[in-house]
Amino acid sequence: MAALDLAAIQSALRANGLDAWLFYDHHGRDPLAYSVLGLPPAVHVTRRWYYVIPAHGDPKKLVHRIESGRLDALPGARAVYSSWQELEYELEQLLSACTRIAMQYSPRNAIMYISLVDAGTVELVRSFGKEIRSSADLISQFEAVLSAAQIESHYIAQRAIDTILPAAWHWLRAELDAARPITEYSMQSWLVAALEREGLQYDNRPNVSVNHNAADSHYDPKPGAARPIHNGDFLLVDIWGRPAPPSPSDFTVFYDVTWTGVIGREPSEREQTVFRTVRDARDAAIALVRQRFAAGEPVAGWEPDAAARAVITAAGFGPAFTHRTGHNIAREIHGAGAHLDNFETHDVRRILPNTCFSVEPGVYLDTFGVRSEINMITSATEARVTGRIQQELVRI
Repeated sequence: MAALDLAAIQSALRANGLDAWLFYDHHGRDPLAYSVLGLPPAVHVTRRWYYVIPAHGDPKKLVHRIESGRLDALPGARAVYSSWQELEYELEQLLSACTRIAMQYSPRNAIMYISLVDAGTVELVRSFGKEIRSSADLISQFEAVLSAAQIESHYIAQRAIDTILPAAWHWLRAELDAARPITEYSMQSWLVAALEREGLQYDNRPNVSVNHNAADSHYDPKPGAARPIHNGDFLLVDIWGRPAPPSPSDFTVFYDVTWTGVIGREPSEREQTVFRTVRDARDAAIALVRQRFAAGEPVAGWEPDAAARAVITAAGFGPAFTHRTGHNIAREIHGAGAHLDNFETHDVRRILPNTCFSVEPGVYLDTFGVRSEINMITSATEARVTGRIQQELVRI
C-alpha cells in the first residue's frame, strides 16, 4: 500500500486535459481507489464516500456523519452528509469547479476491469453538467508502472522458475522410468514444493494438464480427479510465482509462463503444426511491441493481440484461439494495466514504459491444446522478453 502521490496525480490530470479525478466507494466495491489513494483495504464501509483530486488546488472529501473519519488519512477539507438530499447537494458543491472528471468508468463497459462505478452514480454526476472520462490510463500509470526494485523482483522469480521447469522434466522422466504412478495433481504438487523451496509465492497452484485437459486454458487438477500421466501423453504446464514483498506497503511482480511438450515420443505432425502456429503468433506480438518501443511510437493493448490473432487465423485455427493474447502483470498476476486484448475486450489502453505483461496465444483442439507464454518488460525505448523462449516442443 503506497502513500498517495498527490503531485504526480495532479500532473497526470493536467497532462491528460482533465479537471479532476473523482473517487467513490461503498462496501469496498472499488479496490483500485484504495490502492491509488494509499488507503488500507475497505473493511467496514457501510456509507458512501467521495474524494476529488483537482488538477490544481487541494483535494476535497465528502463522508457520511456516521463514518466521518473514513478519509482522515487523506489531505483536504471535509464535508459531511446524512440524508440523500445533503449528499447530492454537497457532491455538486465538491465538483463545482470541475467539468472533465475522471472516474473508474469505461464506456459500454468495454474495459470491465476499470468499470467499477455504478451507472446511478455516473448519472448523478452527469446531472451536474459534468463530462465523465475513463480513468483507465490513469490507473495504468499509477497501478501498473513498476519501480526498479519491483522489476528486479520479477527477474528473481524468472530465474527461479526457469530453473524449476527443466528440473521438472527430469523429475517426470525419472518417475516414469521407475514405473512410479504419476498424475497431473502429483506433478502439480512437485511444482508447488519447488516454488516454495525457492521462496516464491503463488495465488493459485500451477496448471498441469495432459492431452484433452491441455485444451482447457484454466484447468486445475484436483486430487482424486486428476488424469494419470503416461508415456505418449501431450503435456502443458502453466506456472507462476513471485518473491515475498519486502514490506506490507510494497509488492513484488510475478513471472508467469507456459510450456508444452510430449512425453516419451516425438510429436506428431499435427502437434508440430499447432505449436509452430502458436509460436509464430507469439513472436508476431513480441515483434510489434518491440518495434513500437524502439521507434518511440505508442502501442495500445489491442494491437499485439490483433497481430497474434492474424497469424492463428491465417493458419486456420482462429476459432480455437479462445482468449486474449496477454495480460498486465503488476500488483496482481492479472494486473490493472493494459492487457493484450482485441478479443474479450477492445483494450485501447497504452502499454506504458516500465510495465510487465504476458504474451500467451493458444490453440485449443479436442485432443490437446498449445499455449506458449512469455513475459515482457518495457522501458522508455525498449521492450524485452524477460526469460527463456520456447522454440520447439519439449521432449520429455
